[in-house]
Amino acid sequence: MARGGNRPSRRGAAAPRETIDTPAGLEPIYGVHAVQALLERERAPRELWIQQGQAEQRLSSLLEAAVGAGSVVKTVPRETLDALSGRAAHQGVVGFCEPLLPESETTLWWRLEQWGEPEPPLLLILDGVTDPHNLGACLRSADAAGAHGVIVPKDKSATLNATVRKVACGAAETVPLFQVTNLARSMEKLKQLGVWISGTAGEAETLVYDADFNGPCALVMGAEGKGLRRLTREACDSLVKLPMAGSVSSLNVSVAAGICLFEAVRQRRLAPTG
Repeated sequence: MARGGNRPSRRGAAAPRETIDTPAGLEPIYGVHAVQALLERERAPRELWIQQGQAEQRLSSLLEAAVGAGSVVKTVPRETLDALSGRAAHQGVVGFCEPLLPESETTLWWRLEQWGEPEPPLLLILDGVTDPHNLGACLRSADAAGAHGVIVPKDKSATLNATVRKVACGAAETVPLFQVTNLARSMEKLKQLGVWISGTAGEAETLVYDADFNGPCALVMGAEGKGLRRLTREACDSLVKLPMAGSVSSLNVSVAAGICLFEAVRQRRLAPTG
């Protein structure tokens, strides 16, 4: 008997994907913490979508703060938020904000002249970190440590998208992200301007706790697994490592960045003043 013909399919036809009319020119930000962080930093979303039903009561304080900050609020079905967010956990709320753009290399050199008070600049350089979750987590750690900025190359790097902003929990709006054309060349210029650059590498002989981060400095983190690229490694003044006592050979880049940044914070707080 021939296959095909008019034989009906055992599977039903796929449901058409819902077309969602989102605010033009704005970027969605998912989740309670990400939206709350924007409000706390006086960067209220232009528009806020709240899930209909119990979420309206659960998020009443957030809703009140958004209205007070001038956000336009809409209540929408959960299905709409699910379709909009995809895999991202929206937690019943999506804000729409102006897209974030990285700072230019020219701005980096101008800012570097302004930094130094009350303490010398502390920078985080990310080489080949393409996962937006890792970039968002690194921005969050940089914000918590009081770092002056994060530097990434234009190629082979995650961009400032909605996932980065959600994971960063507001840090993407407060920590400058500088995008440079040639990372190794920019590192050479940083050194000429008096910034000591320490790269992280498992084969380094110096522990991060034995390095000196009291002056103007930058910490360089490579992508998990791949580490620093050759030219990036060669552009560093020194290499440091974390003591790995267990069976794993490396840490997630955002975890390693947090440890190194807060070691710099610890040293600077202990350093004599005056």
